[in-house]
Amino acid sequence: MAVIGLGKMGISHLSMVRALPGVEVVGIVDTTTYVLGVLKKYTGLETYTSIDKLLAAQQPDAAIVATPSRLHYPMVKQLLEAGVAVFCEKPFTLSGTEGEELVALAQARGLVTQVGYHNRFVGAFGEVKRLLDAGAIGTVTHGLAESYGPVVLKPQGGTWRSKSSEGGGCLYDYAAHPLNLINWYLGEPVGVGGTVLNSVFSAEIDDEVSSTLYYGQGRTVSVSVNWSDESVRKMTTRITLWGTGGRIFADRQEIQVYLREDTTIPEGYNPGWNVRYTTELTQPVEFYLRGEEYTAQLAHFVERVRTGSLGGENTFASALVTDKLIERMVEDSRRGPSVRLSDAVEAPAPAPRRSLPARAVDAVRSGIGRARTLFSGRK
Repeated sequence: MAVIGLGKMGISHLSMVRALPGVEVVGIVDTTTYVLGVLKKYTGLETYTSIDKLLAAQQPDAAIVATPSRLHYPMVKQLLEAGVAVFCEKPFTLSGTEGEELVALAQARGLVTQVGYHNRFVGAFGEVKRLLDAGAIGTVTHGLAESYGPVVLKPQGGTWRSKSSEGGGCLYDYAAHPLNLINWYLGEPVGVGGTVLNSVFSAEIDDEVSSTLYYGQGRTVSVSVNWSDESVRKMTTRITLWGTGGRIFADRQEIQVYLREDTTIPEGYNPGWNVRYTTELTQPVEFYLRGEEYTAQLAHFVERVRTGSLGGENTFASALVTDKLIERMVEDSRRGPSVRLSDAVEAPAPAPRRSLPARAVDAVRSGIGRARTLFSGRK
């Protein structure tokens, strides 16, 4: 395997994948020679400053791409064309059209692909999927997808995450995670509306996201994401789903499930409230760093490469669904409010009363006079 991009995620992936049985890292790629020099000195790994130089010297079975988002498309394409299976960090691409091209290319070459949506390997979020597939809460009627974190707490810049052209921003970097989970649970929505991408401290990118996903038959999911939230210690992703048979809430730590007595009760659960913790839902991994889910997703990818399994979690095709949803949300945010109160249609003015001809007026007055004479003596 090769590792391309040695920022925070690249170095994390490098540490974890080297601990997996049967995996040999044959090269690492980055443009920062200082980082390459340090890693070369202390690990003995072969270092390269470009994918071209890597492929000229090595023939890896697979590669991890952990570079800034705008570089995913050209790098992944080059690797696929060289016959290399690819694990790509999220988001997959910044263009649905480019994503479709890479999906088709990988399918044509018969190559294993995966994108780093690690939350699908968190025990509590995986249990949500299992319960939904079992029909535990009946038909889902509404959902809430949330993510909060203290990433941007003051005006700042200087990294690719602070530039919209590089794929930075709360929508691509944070909201992509709960959106991907919702796609996993409910499938692709039929529409999106009311999207707001708001800058809190950043000059060029969005720091908070709100939106509504529509799934037909009145079903909706509300999206609330903010990475300028100092009230949380680190990134927190939450999913809440309401259904005809109950309710599910999950985050990385636990899953809380309320089940009605008249619904299908899964094994291990009871009517009313149930709580299960990620620790009891998670299998041990070879090497713990940041969380078991990070190693688990790499182990899943390695096993798929080893067996040639094109199916599995977080393929390019499934990640493309999230990319396209993000594109639609960006489009929706540019339109602004669909209905403005200032544009409300006023009720039509009543039609003017028609004046009566003079003869008709005299007749009415005469009739009123006779009535008064007739009833003047009665109580």
